[in-house]
Amino acid sequence: MKKLALLAVATTALLSSNLFANDTLKILTWKGYAPQALVDKFEKETGINVELTYSNNEEMIAKLRATRGAGFDLAQPSQDRISSVQAKYKIYMPIDYSKITTANVVPSMLTAVKNNTKVKGESYAIPFCYGTSGLIVNKKLAPGAKDYSDLLNPKYKGKISYRLKRPTLIAVAFGKGVDPFKKYSDIAAYSSLMNTVEKDLIAAKPLVHNYWANGDALLSMLRSGEVTVAMGWDGGGWKLHKENPDIDFVAPKSGALGWIDTFAIPSKAKNIDGAYKWINFMLKPENAAYFTNDQGYGTASNGAIKLLDSEKRDNFERTFSNEDIENINWYPPVPAKLEKIEGRTLDLIKSAQ
Repeated sequence: MKKLALLAVATTALLSSNLFANDTLKILTWKGYAPQALVDKFEKETGINVELTYSNNEEMIAKLRATRGAGFDLAQPSQDRISSVQAKYKIYMPIDYSKITTANVVPSMLTAVKNNTKVKGESYAIPFCYGTSGLIVNKKLAPGAKDYSDLLNPKYKGKISYRLKRPTLIAVAFGKGVDPFKKYSDIAAYSSLMNTVEKDLIAAKPLVHNYWANGDALLSMLRSGEVTVAMGWDGGGWKLHKENPDIDFVAPKSGALGWIDTFAIPSKAKNIDGAYKWINFMLKPENAAYFTNDQGYGTASNGAIKLLDSEKRDNFERTFSNEDIENINWYPPVPAKLEKIEGRTLDLIKSAQ
């Protein structure tokens, strides 16, 4: 009789624990990715209490590594920071895509994230939001600048600016008509490609106004006309366009470079059902549009663009046709040895006379 009573107590405690877990959703995310108005709306619709912990890629990995995937029901790492971590530490669980309303996700982004987070045949994330870099052009003064190759074009001598960072190496390779991401698995081929990019950028040094290191400084140079063709972020170009319609962000012909932040479910999440509910909730066009209007980042939600505020909708529609979105080159995971090659290439370009 005593054993039965103890069993009843234990069962009650276990049920209470599970009920509590399913009433709460613990999300490890970036600041701004879960606006309070959407949290309130979700809690009212589902009865699930949302607990937010703000973080970044490095901290997310560290926290989940320390607990072996416990402590949170959902995380939001960048797509290129998942597969290598998962292969080594197994901190996420495979995504059950049958539980995702995939009609609400831009197909090219879903495909990219599935491919870039795949480990042993299973994928570990769903796209949430994105941003791009490409060209910022004064179309009145440099009307023909449409691709990364124009960063090396003598026609714009003295009016060109870009950062000496790895995105520029990647961009110049795309401008040459070569997909550098397809060479990531072949170290020798990637090294050979970087040698040609290095020679191109050294030869083009006399054309460059400067290598910018501060985004605000770049915008100032574009405002003043010191620079007419630059490599920069979409938000910076759109900010200048509001001030001067001659200046705008341009998605290059060979494709803008894009990052995607995702939803990933930790391997020891307790409220898995709640995690899928939050993902589908945030990807509903009306909720995704609220997020973009609030934070400015593009959303992976299919159909949200029609619900954006007029200024933001104009920016996205003016810059990205459906073909431009399909043409974005999403950053894949970077094998460790490539960073050394890129670092050496950048050092040689900097030191060249």
